[in-house]
Amino acid sequence: MAVAKVIEITSASKKSFEDAIQVGIARASKTVKGIESVWIQEQKVTVKNNKIEEYRVNMKVTFLLN
Repeated sequence: MAVAKVIEITSASKKSFEDAIQVGIARASKTVKGIESVWIQEQKVTVKNNKIEEYRVNMKVTFLLN
């Protein structure tokens, strides 16, 4: 029987939402092993001078416990 744990993380990128997701997964995988899935819970942007400054995502990362 497998047991999984879910953590919530926030990640940001100057490029795109997709890049923010990749950055978040790459960072999480440095300390979390066995990532099974990621659910993008929320996407938002910060705006400066009427232009998108940063893309941000809140995601839930699911991984199996040893």
